[in-house]
Amino acid sequence: MLWPLSTRHKRLFRLTSARWQRQAIFLLGGIGVGATAVALAQLADLAQHAFALLLAKSRYAVLAVTPLGFMLSAYLTIRLFPNAQGSGIPQAIAARHLTDQGARESLVSIRIAAGKVILTLFGLLCGGSVGREGPTVQVGASIMFALGRVSPRRQPGLILAGAAAGVAAAFNTPLAGIVFGIEEMSRAFETRTSSLIIAAVIAAGLTSLALAGNYAYFGSSATSLARGTDWLAVPLCGVVGGLAGGLFSRIVIAMARGFKNPLGRAIKGHPLWFAFACGIAVAICGLVSGDTIYGTGYEQVKTALEHGSPLPQDFGVLKLLATTFAAISGIPGGIFSPSLAVGAGIGSNVASFFQDAPLGAIMLLGMVSYFAGVVQAPITAFVIVTEMTDNHGMVVPLMAAALIAHVTSRMICEEGIYHALAKGFVERATQSPEAKAPHASS
Repeated sequence: MLWPLSTRHKRLFRLTSARWQRQAIFLLGGIGVGATAVALAQLADLAQHAFALLLAKSRYAVLAVTPLGFMLSAYLTIRLFPNAQGSGIPQAIAARHLTDQGARESLVSIRIAAGKVILTLFGLLCGGSVGREGPTVQVGASIMFALGRVSPRRQPGLILAGAAAGVAAAFNTPLAGIVFGIEEMSRAFETRTSSLIIAAVIAAGLTSLALAGNYAYFGSSATSLARGTDWLAVPLCGVVGGLAGGLFSRIVIAMARGFKNPLGRAIKGHPLWFAFACGIAVAICGLVSGDTIYGTGYEQVKTALEHGSPLPQDFGVLKLLATTFAAISGIPGGIFSPSLAVGAGIGSNVASFFQDAPLGAIMLLGMVSYFAGVVQAPITAFVIVTEMTDNHGMVVPLMAAALIAHVTSRMICEEGIYHALAKGFVERATQSPEAKAPHASS
């Protein structure tokens, strides 16, 4: 004979069921994010390979392909995938701060995720100096948001977990994913969702390992600072990288907010032609660099680190310019990998002043310094560079360089680029008709 459940048992059953449902959402979302990150990484490599084949046919084809590609990408973004432009990390941050489900969906949704993947790949196919890691963050947040529609009260935690899982799977850096979620996405440690976020990161990481195998993003590097004088490169890289990163962030933020002058109104009124002009600028940078600054910059940096060979003297500056033009053009694409490539170029230049110092070590200092200067998240910067190079002997100098760069960057740009751009997305999302619709309220 079955006895009826008491009120207490019914309440316990509902709580237990809700807890298991929430855990399942985080785990399934992590698996989905990991699989998507691996697919995007492999497709990004194919897109860059296809562009390299174009260069082999005619390197001057970029003068037509890149600007027209930028224009088409901007057009598709505006017409079909609004809020898919740029890195995608500001949109994920903004979605966490919004309370309206309709407003959140305007920033993180399966539709936007699909557009983000397609147009990021298209940008790489056209030679844009963009990365895939930032887009993976928005895609991860979108996947979690879609799965979590059955539990709207947990949306901020789900979006945070999706973003953290995206970083972990994109770079194969699980620790950096967790640190990124705490330091950059939330700017706080959320005790209630911390274990679930870790579970999502683990699920994404294991999925990535199962599909792509275990690897260090830039290979393994055992290089370190040997002599006392080598340590002078730490403050030098920190200051130079911080200044360059702060300048980049300030330009991108200023362009996103617009200018109240005829030039600013012209850019806002003709976004497609502005994207075309940015594409021409990227193509010129590529021609001047000898075709080295297109795409993510991953291959160039990995080769330099593995063989201990310096990058071209103009690589850092031209990569910085190309990434700046791509970032302000309005096309979808991240700045993670390009920023690390710019930093490697800066480190290679600084290493010329230290003839007997290990080149790889100073390149790592440049990478962490410029990246910390751009995002103003020093802990994330040194953790991610340490994990992606499997070099724990450089932890202390990387920490010092990241801190110096962070302080230096704030002298030029008061706020990190992601959070500054997120404010604009919050304002636009709350003003959109969809966000104001009665059915969209959470």
